[in-house]
Amino acid sequence: MTAIALLSSGLDSVTSLAIAQRETDVRLALIFDYGQRAAAREIEYSRKVAEKYGLEHKVIPLPWLKDITATSLVSKEMDVPEVSIQDIAEESDPDITRDSAKKVWVPNRNGVMINIAASFAESMDCKYVIVGFNNEEAVTFPDNSIAYLDSLDKCLGYSTLNGVKMMAPVAGLDKQGIILKALETEAPLEWSWSCYHGEEVPCGVCESCTRRMRAFMQAGITDPLMARLGILTI
Repeated sequence: MTAIALLSSGLDSVTSLAIAQRETDVRLALIFDYGQRAAAREIEYSRKVAEKYGLEHKVIPLPWLKDITATSLVSKEMDVPEVSIQDIAEESDPDITRDSAKKVWVPNRNGVMINIAASFAESMDCKYVIVGFNNEEAVTFPDNSIAYLDSLDKCLGYSTLNGVKMMAPVAGLDKQGIILKALETEAPLEWSWSCYHGEEVPCGVCESCTRRMRAFMQAGITDPLMARLGILTI
């Protein structure tokens, strides 16, 4: 099997690549620059991961997507929501995470990226596009869901001559499960970046950082990224 990977450098995409490359011939790693706050950091880390696996690494600029995005993931005139571990607990008010998701939403981002990736896959005669969609984020981001993956397979069956399909190795897992899978597959989590910001160290308070922090706490494992940065956690 041949594939290309969407490699944002996040915990989920890095782990998905680590899983997929064991049984798939991955030909290319793609990352997109759509003006997100962490673009430079994500590109740097994504390149490090691609180098580890000996993959060609390509950055696709999408300046127009920045122009039409009015949420805090791109706009520095807005504050990125801060979310606590209590806020993401099962018993917490779901409106908190729904509101957080809306404030970092980018219009049809995953749809745009997947269709571009599918174009590369078709042109390279690759059968799959590897993504890091997961069960935990699917609760507030419908474009992470298994239903969305199924619909993409149907759509790409019409729009690509070779019937490109999605490969989502962690689609049924939460963040803790992804971490355990990452350890099993020796994924380079020391070069995974989850923070919505692009500073030298993760902010620790955006929703993405909080979910990552909780998952490592639940697993009872020190985050390899924080260890590499010299920041003590568990």
